[in-house]
Amino acid sequence: MKTKYLSIFFVVLMGLAILGGCGNTAGGPKPTEPAATEGPAATEAAVTEPAAPAEPVKIRLNEVTHSIFYAPMYAAINKGFFAEDNITVELTNGAGADKVMTALVAGEADIGLMGPEATIYVYNEGRENYIVNFAQLTNSDGSFLVGRQPEPDFKWENLKGKTVIGGRIGGMPEMVLEYTMKKNGIVPQQDVEVLTNIQFALMGGAFTGGTGDYVNLFEPVASQLEQTGQGYIVCSLGKESGALPYTGFSATKEYIAENEEIIQRFTSSLAKAQAWIQTAPAEEIAEAIKASFPDTDNALLISSINRYRDQGSWAATPVFTEEAFELLQDIMAEAGQLDKRAPYDALVTNQYADKAVAELGGK
Repeated sequence: MKTKYLSIFFVVLMGLAILGGCGNTAGGPKPTEPAATEGPAATEAAVTEPAAPAEPVKIRLNEVTHSIFYAPMYAAINKGFFAEDNITVELTNGAGADKVMTALVAGEADIGLMGPEATIYVYNEGRENYIVNFAQLTNSDGSFLVGRQPEPDFKWENLKGKTVIGGRIGGMPEMVLEYTMKKNGIVPQQDVEVLTNIQFALMGGAFTGGTGDYVNLFEPVASQLEQTGQGYIVCSLGKESGALPYTGFSATKEYIAENEEIIQRFTSSLAKAQAWIQTAPAEEIAEAIKASFPDTDNALLISSINRYRDQGSWAATPVFTEEAFELLQDIMAEAGQLDKRAPYDALVTNQYADKAVAELGGK
């Protein structure tokens, strides 16, 4: 494993004491009086006693980037699926999986939305309170290759001799880009120069400033460059690379153990949004997530939603399969970023996802 991946948060990772005895019990279940088992009192209780509402809880959620790619999450926030379970989400843009991981390790976030590769890196470093994936959100790469000229008949051989802004070494955007290049007969750093020294949040600005011939971007930034004539989408990495567990929700092992009821409520709310977004009209989805993208016009929102849904970018349920986890590690190994494989049973739990799906009737 390339230790430079962890350079941003290595000091935080190794310097923090193991957190203990500080569980958030705001959302935990409360003890109840034993129920009557027979007689009128039992019948009356069964008929008239409503279920106790879940206690209000605020979850500090740190997202890897702000993108329409994560529409199911924004729908869960804005359409009220989280509110139905008495959850308030305090959302922060981490601008990179390394920074999201730093926030989790430092206790500055409760839940992170990022590529699961980051959890593998931390586990393999030997951290006792490692990070566990409990819900998958996206089912493919959400980035698009943007060039300086329209290329309606784009071929991968067009990249030969060119420079591509690819993303940080060891991050999902860069690894999947190189994985897809190799699938199409292009050898990174031999046939094409891939720049990996530009921060994730600055890639679009670097491209419009004149760096590189192509750049790897998410929506809405990719389409916004098209609108202004500063770039043109030539290829969908999601279509080219195929299905893989690109992003999901995770938290420290201790936080999950101490807040199981909160994790379940969060996952169940997410599952409702995932089910809704599979069939809702694009116009209705755009309306639901508009508050999260106030500066993006509706036409662009709708086109991006259709693009992501048509290529199967959104996971239908939060379940994270072992097959998907092993594919992720295959990609990491091929990129030279994996010294040893991590165990699925340690880094993924479907306990909460399975229950959420069951609550929806197995849909």
